[in-house]
Order: sequence, then C-alpha cells, then structure tokens
Amino acid sequence: MKKFFNDFSTPKKLGFFALTLGFFAVFGGNPYDNAVSRIDSKDLSLIVENKADHITVDELADWIISGKSDYRLIDLNEPSKFAEYHIPPAENIKLTDLPDSDILKNEKIILYSDGGIHASQAWMLMKAKGYKSVYTLSGGLEEWKESVLFPSLPENFTPEDSLQFEKKKEISLYFGGVPPTGSRGTGLKPSVQLPKIQLPAGTSPGSAPKKKKKEGC
Repeated sequence: MKKFFNDFSTPKKLGFFALTLGFFAVFGGNPYDNAVSRIDSKDLSLIVENKADHITVDELADWIISGKSDYRLIDLNEPSKFAEYHIPPAENIKLTDLPDSDILKNEKIILYSDGGIHASQAWMLMKAKGYKSVYTLSGGLEEWKESVLFPSLPENFTPEDSLQFEKKKEISLYFGGVPPTGSRGTGLKPSVQLPKIQLPAGTSPGSAPKKKKKEGC
C-alpha cells in the first residue's frame, strides 16, 4: 500500500485525502471536535501547482546545519519509531494528538512521517483549520535516510553528479550517516545501522521549542 501511495503525484495524494476527509466528515464526524473546517479547492490547487506545500530533505538539512530556528519540525510516527530514530531536532506528535497540541496558527510547521501518508493527512487537516504556514517533508523519513544519511551516486554518473555527491557526503557525515557505494535505489545493507541522534550545538535530543505566547488565532 505504501509503495502504491508513493507512486502518486502530490496532487493525486491531496485529492485522495480530500475525498477521504469528505467521507469522514459526512459519515464519521469531524476529526476536530465537530468544529467547522474548510479548505478552498482553488487555493489548494495553487499551493500544489506552485509546489508551496512541501520542502525537500536537502532544504531541511541545510536549515538544520545553518542553525535556522523559525520553524517546528513535527514527527508524526509512533513514539517507539520516534525513539528508534528521528530527524533532529524534531518533536513527536501523533496525528491523532495534533488537535490538542500547543501548535499556534502563526507558526511555521514542517510535518513528516515514514513515507508521507500521515504527513499529507495532517497537512490537509491543519490547512482546513486555518494554519497558513504548514508544509510536508517531501518523501518523508524514507527520503531523508536515502538522500541525506545514505546518499549514493547514480549508475552512469557525470562529473557534476560526482561533485554533488562529495557535498552530500559532507552532509551525511554531519548527521552521522554513511555514504555507501553503489547506485541509488539499491537499498540499505542489513549491516548498516541508523546513526545515533546528534543535534547541533545548543540543543538536546527530544527537546521541544519553548511554548510561545499566543498571538491570536
């Protein structure tokens, strides 16, 4: 099911979840305590068309390395998976706990899950509730592992590919990853272990940003 979903383009994913949310709104009740939630289909189309609904793993890695801190990174996986590995400095909030979280509507939010299914669901729900600056991590944790922690050269690589790979190796080592040999898409070797979570100086594992004073809704 996950592979089938990941083959969908972003518009198809969002369309799928729009239908899903519509179904549950009619037959299962509103997931946000029966509060009225709406999302404009035209706005949704523009967001998707302009690719303004997500950021890439390379962008996120650059933000973390440069010390950018004007956003909250939310890991939607189960606590056991979060404890096993998460992108530093992510906070763990399950999809079902989002309505009761302390996230403010004026905060910049980056959502991710394993392959993106839960993140897309959460994105739709938060947009419907009026959160303006909410994004998903393209490809989710799977893409982070493949492109950031364990990057590799394509089979028929060019000199430019080789140069880019040298840069990716530096980033991989920063996050405790291992740049393997071989072509992209061959998968991780069983002996390769996920790195221990290391945060940039001044932060600590599992720490969440301090709650901000509410500034309206």
